[in-house]
Amino acid sequence: MAQDDPKTLVSTNWLADHLKDPDLRVLDGTWFMPSEARDAKAEYDAGHIPGARFFDIDDISDHRSDLPHMVPPVEKFMSRLRAMGVGDGHQVVVYDALGLFSAARVWWLFRLMGQNNIAVLDGGLPKWLAEGHPVEDMPPVIRDRHMTVRRQNHMVKDVTQVSSASKLGDYEILDARSPGRFTGQEPEPREELRGGHIPGSRSVFFKTLLNTDRTMKSPEALRAVFEATGMDLSKPAITSCGSGVTAAIINLALERIGKTDHALYDGSWTEWGAFPTVPVATGEA
Repeated sequence: MAQDDPKTLVSTNWLADHLKDPDLRVLDGTWFMPSEARDAKAEYDAGHIPGARFFDIDDISDHRSDLPHMVPPVEKFMSRLRAMGVGDGHQVVVYDALGLFSAARVWWLFRLMGQNNIAVLDGGLPKWLAEGHPVEDMPPVIRDRHMTVRRQNHMVKDVTQVSSASKLGDYEILDARSPGRFTGQEPEPREELRGGHIPGSRSVFFKTLLNTDRTMKSPEALRAVFEATGMDLSKPAITSCGSGVTAAIINLALERIGKTDHALYDGSWTEWGAFPTVPVATGEA
């Protein structure tokens, strides 16, 4: 079982013990790949951890962008969270219905906005249910709470910055997609995208960071996964994936091993694979 840390990862037992704390806020950050044909909000409405609010990754995003669920403007993030009754002084725990998948994106987004008192629920809703903990279908009682946001711009990268990092080699670029997508041998879910990876990047399939029950591996095991890729842990890291969701699992794993100089490429392969002027590499993961 992972060591509980209210800034990164907490266990189901920790959450059960703290569920009635007055300053605890629980978020359901479930997001499904479109191909799964599942409705995250409908599943939340049918049953969620008591008191949980639904964090809609697609809604709390920048709708001015053609790319999916890009980082929202600061004002939008603040207003949406205030309307959810989440703000300064709260300890937030976020979970998802797949164990540990999209919840890490919500964790990273809070960290980007300067909110550090947030942890992912290790094993998520499946582990919570398997252990017999309660769920409810009632909406939570909301009380407004102001949120102070201090955006940490160093935690997110755009295509120009990633292109520079790819050329200069001054960052380790870590790709959370499957090895087949990384090499270009497996088709992309979005048909218009080229196959392959960012030149100089390394394959760190997000599932290699998780145990079979979708809990996160121990810090020692995580470090071993990173070292096995040949990455230089002394360099800062940029994470990437298909659309910026599972990349955040790598960011969470890096934080768990004490590495804090990491950022996320928000556009990820949805942007890079469609961008005509950036190169694509194929071959070995």
